[in-house]
Amino acid sequence: MASTALTDDAYLIGLDVGTTGAKAVLINSTGRVLGEATREYPLSTPRPNWSEQDPADWHVASVGAIRDVLAGAEIDPRHVVALGLTGQMHGATLLDADGAPLRPAILWNDQRTAAQCDEITRRVGAERVMRLTGNPVLTGFTAPKVLWVREHEPEIYSRIASLLLPKDYVRFCLTGARFSDVTDASGASLFDVAQRRWSDEMLEAAGVRREWLPEVTESPVVSARLSADGGRATGLLAGIPVVAGAGDQAAQAIGAGILSEGAVSVTIGTSGVVFAACDEYRVEPHGKLHAFCHAAPGKWHLMGVMLSAGGSLRWYRDCLCAAEQAEAAAANIDAYERILAPASAAPAGCEGLLFLPYLTGERTPHADPDARGAFVGLTLRHTKAHLTRAVLEGVAFGLRDSLELMRGLGTRIESLRVSGGGARSALWRQILADVFDHALETPSPNQGAAFGAALLAGVGARVFESVEAACRRAVRATPAATPGRDAATYARVYERFCALYPALAAEFRAYGAASCE
Repeated sequence: MASTALTDDAYLIGLDVGTTGAKAVLINSTGRVLGEATREYPLSTPRPNWSEQDPADWHVASVGAIRDVLAGAEIDPRHVVALGLTGQMHGATLLDADGAPLRPAILWNDQRTAAQCDEITRRVGAERVMRLTGNPVLTGFTAPKVLWVREHEPEIYSRIASLLLPKDYVRFCLTGARFSDVTDASGASLFDVAQRRWSDEMLEAAGVRREWLPEVTESPVVSARLSADGGRATGLLAGIPVVAGAGDQAAQAIGAGILSEGAVSVTIGTSGVVFAACDEYRVEPHGKLHAFCHAAPGKWHLMGVMLSAGGSLRWYRDCLCAAEQAEAAAANIDAYERILAPASAAPAGCEGLLFLPYLTGERTPHADPDARGAFVGLTLRHTKAHLTRAVLEGVAFGLRDSLELMRGLGTRIESLRVSGGGARSALWRQILADVFDHALETPSPNQGAAFGAALLAGVGARVFESVEAACRRAVRATPAATPGRDAATYARVYERFCALYPALAAEFRAYGAASCE
């Protein structure tokens, strides 16, 4: 793809339709970040382990975030040459024939569909599912959500005309076009990941009609153009290219420069993700790691996902740290800064205290919607500082599970880049380096998936010659932490952590059964 000569007055926007809000990042044609803006929206949990959102909130927040970032940067919107999209994966957004949502979207962290996962797997066969999709059918994925609606909300199912993923619903609102990309489609349990196309066999098993689904392209491809209504809503020029984009983790990896074998990223957002780029299609035989298409054409990636990484710390903040939040507000400092500061004085391993971070079930390495969180080993000696540090350590151990699975497949880990909200904490970065026993880098700029989406937009608009060229021009890495004296301690504590889930799994199943009664 030839490069188009553009000046610094040519701008690109990446939009991330996330779980907690929509984030827009504005960059110029050298990849320099000129501004960012976020509009938040609510999350609904109408029953235990359910998670839903109103798709209209995504659209309103996305439009607002784009307008905010344009206003904040004080640029001429006529010089924005492309928009790239990313967002939370797996969410089932069901539309009627007029394009209106039929019900709230069922999200990636919703755990209601265990029975439907079993039914799809029974119909296709576990080995065949792995061969077709590279992954087992999991509760977070899209296909079992549709089957759940067919079984529990047949009137809604009968009116489905379109099935879109979250970012693709926003694309539909802004362009009128139904498109997706290979990375986001990979997480639907409806996609042949090796061949990079929808699987008719999986569609039939899940009760999904082919005509409901959008066309799928590679991530840097121009999928549509901003409509007149989309232009009026966002303040951008109608007709600018809207690039296919990527699921949030693939876009995050692009923004961190994770493209070739040996490059691995760790992201601590609401969820926690370990992401390894692959030059060829590779599958963990037991389905404990995801095998998805990458946002760089012709590449794939392995991914381990824990559902409550930063979400565990947020839960801890909201439920157990009211005093610290009040003190932080009075001092006009970040609440997390106040909460985490005492934890640095607690010793590594927290004197026997462990935290199991399975607050919303788990995916890697235990695909178990009934898994629960737990503090184990509490004594009278333990303080609030121990509890706080145990949360950080528990998340780090959970992320190491994914690294160990990747190493078991022969995946090289040469560079390890950490990003996301959790990476802002120097203490958490050091704990991660010690638990992983590996040096960490941070990407710069560290704007997450929205930055990656902006780079993909630049490839689609021919600002950059390729995804690789975009990363070379725009992404840098700086040292973040190196393993210290606590690495040996954590190696021993990690063995205890690994024994904790098997010891409690039967109790978790009992709790899960009781919650359904």
